Amino acid sequence: MDELKYQVDLLSAMNERIQADERMYRLVCSTSSNAFIYIDLTNDTIKALGNFDSFFKDVTLNRVSDLTRLYPYISDSDVLKFGELITGNEAVSESRSDVFKMKKGGMHVEVEVVIVEDESFVPTDKIIRFRDVTKFKQQNDELTYLAYFDANTGLYNRNYFVRLLSEFIRRAEEEKTVVSVMFFDIDGFHNINDGMGLVEGDELVQQFGQMLLEYKSDRLIVSHFNADVYCVAIYDPRGKETPDVLYKTIKERTKMPFKLSSGNEVGISFCCGVAEFPEAAQNTLELINCAEIVMFKAKKRGRGQIQYFDADILRDFLNTVDIENRLKEAVFNRNFMMKFQPQYYTATKKLRGVEALIRWKDNDGKMIPPSEFIPIAEKNGAIIPIGTWVIDESIRIYSEWKRKYGTDIKLSLNVSAIQYRSDDFLRTIMSIINKYDIDKTDIELEITESVFIDDVKDVTDKLMVLRDYGIKISLDDFGTGYSSLSYLKGLPIDTLKIDKSFIDEMNTDENSLVILETIIYMSKKLGLETIAEGVESKEQYDFLSGIDCDIIQGFYFGKPVSDTEIEELLKLEKGIY
Repeated sequence: MDELKYQVDLLSAMNERIQADERMYRLVCSTSSNAFIYIDLTNDTIKALGNFDSFFKDVTLNRVSDLTRLYPYISDSDVLKFGELITGNEAVSESRSDVFKMKKGGMHVEVEVVIVEDESFVPTDKIIRFRDVTKFKQQNDELTYLAYFDANTGLYNRNYFVRLLSEFIRRAEEEKTVVSVMFFDIDGFHNINDGMGLVEGDELVQQFGQMLLEYKSDRLIVSHFNADVYCVAIYDPRGKETPDVLYKTIKERTKMPFKLSSGNEVGISFCCGVAEFPEAAQNTLELINCAEIVMFKAKKRGRGQIQYFDADILRDFLNTVDIENRLKEAVFNRNFMMKFQPQYYTATKKLRGVEALIRWKDNDGKMIPPSEFIPIAEKNGAIIPIGTWVIDESIRIYSEWKRKYGTDIKLSLNVSAIQYRSDDFLRTIMSIINKYDIDKTDIELEITESVFIDDVKDVTDKLMVLRDYGIKISLDDFGTGYSSLSYLKGLPIDTLKIDKSFIDEMNTDENSLVILETIIYMSKKLGLETIAEGVESKEQYDFLSGIDCDIIQGFYFGKPVSDTEIEELLKLEKGIY
């Protein structure tokens, strides 16, 4: 009797625990946002659990065959794959899952199937779980978009463009064909941004990008690299899809201004560089680099230009990069030297002064001409430390001449526009002059007309300060840039230095002769000295003397020489033998 009571109590306790467990499982399922389907494969029974109605409203499942009632809720493009997943009963080592789009409100549902086996590896039970992953899918889509597309223009971004171009090149290698890459850059975009603001600048970038997107095809991909730079790749260019035709088409379209949402209309031009696989490069990144290099070459030629790759352009670019790298070392080690070219009064042939000229001999003993490294230094900012060294070294040498020979010649120093516009230029030059204790009136600064481009007032104010100190100002290369005799009267300058090109052409070009005479005549009326540089023959000297040019500089009287050779000239001037 006691044994029977014990068995009854035990069964009652087990039943209560089973009921508690069932209540717990039902509570978990009912409060979950997921839906579940349980299938007893042994008895062919089925049961829906959890939040089933939120996925499949008004669907009743009585037997396994009723799973087909779920199909109408799944998008047509996914329904076949969905059916294969939920009806398959083959045993697998782990769960299977996939994401499907539902017809209801664009919902995306993750479906996971788990199959349970007995000891003999025979499937006995199946669980199908449904989870709403719409939010995660949207987030994933956004991340995917950001990974592949540029947020500002909607075009392919640089990284994804590189992937697509790599595939183009792989195919081109197999099919023995060509891939063209075009680099586009809007002319003067920096000025547009500064003048109109970043918002309208971005809108212009968008509109230009959308215009390029109109030409997209299976063989043509369009990307936005950065700012105002775009890159287009064409697989097997032919017909209308060739660089030349595309460039001309876009150039014609940009004759009409872009109308912005603000109502402003902006007219633009653009430059384009073109490089082709396999002629220009053998891989993706090299091909892009070549197209970019020739685009910069196009921009140097002017607005609205197109430039095709050739080996000379690449060689020049690599040479520039090489010089730039070596220049950094030269600046750090101050691996430069100074030469000085004499200047003479035309009438008396007496030494008037010297122009200080920097020279650079690299570690291999090769002389790099200033025409090669100075533009590079101006571009990368190295001109500031180089220019400061030139001023310091030249004035140091000059102070030695002054101490030894008591000379009163002028020391002419070339000043870059970038160096001149730096905030501490005045302080730097005055501190160097004071350091070597020389007379400020012995110094002449040579500036070019390019310094006046950005801010005439600021430049003029600095010149006035220099003039007040007694430093002479010479306007170099006059006649080659933005020259206008009419504005000279408003500038605090002492000397006009006539560009060598007029001297070279005076015997062959009547117009150059007339301009030369006019410059000298007008300069005298304005009270300015004139220096003719590049005088290389007696014929040139005689003519310049005849039209009262004040000062002569050039190979006819003397090439640039070392400071010790200038000392010999000073000894002659002083009668020291």
